[in-house]
Amino acid sequence: MLLALSTWPEIERYLGDNTGIIVPVGSTEQHGPTGFIGTDFITATAIAEGCGVQINCLVSPPITVGMAQHHMAFPGTITLRPSTFVNVIVDWITSLSKHGFRRIYFVNGHGGNIAPLITAFNEFYASLSVRAETEESSTLCKLANWWAMPNTDSIIKEIFADADGEHATASEIAVTQYIHPESIKPAPKDLEQAIHGSAALDIHNAYDYRQRFVDGRIGSDVREANQKDGEKVFKKAVSEIAEDCTSFIRS
Repeated sequence: MLLALSTWPEIERYLGDNTGIIVPVGSTEQHGPTGFIGTDFITATAIAEGCGVQINCLVSPPITVGMAQHHMAFPGTITLRPSTFVNVIVDWITSLSKHGFRRIYFVNGHGGNIAPLITAFNEFYASLSVRAETEESSTLCKLANWWAMPNTDSIIKEIFADADGEHATASEIAVTQYIHPESIKPAPKDLEQAIHGSAALDIHNAYDYRQRFVDGRIGSDVREANQKDGEKVFKKAVSEIAEDCTSFIRS
């Protein structure tokens, strides 16, 4: 069930039995020479919607732009400032909570969103803590980074090993190939080996990033991406997210 394709009376009836909702959140940013700029919100949205079908949970419209300032030296990237992104998430949560949603589960597709998402959750909780207790005080949020869920991470490592890399990963590109096979971008024949980095690499700004990682990838061999493996990763992620989301909604 998609909130965007529902009417307000349908949402009102839904809230009579279920106060859980899934919110896909991603980014609009470069993903190397073969990855879609929309990779992060495409994967998060498809996984969230697959989970929603599996557990009969409402799915919010996706938040398609995130905190991606470090990719701005590559054409097509769109970013929000960290403070803007935090405010967007707080307003999203506040709106849903106001209507009666009490378990708000975020399926995230972008590593750069993790810190500001956690900050936004705490901003929302702080706003509850300084006023009189209400029904909204029982609202909880949870963050699930789909690629980092334990079983999903295991199958990614099993299939792609070191070829997965850290940005514009073979696994996420494979998932987008499964979701949008009509738009697959083949890897150039002269594709150079990607430069490796660290997930905790201190990237100061977009120009620093592009200087270090000239084609946008960090350590990934996108030639390993394919629809068949993308389907395996996608289905594992949907299954694992569905189980985790169900537990959270029932808590």
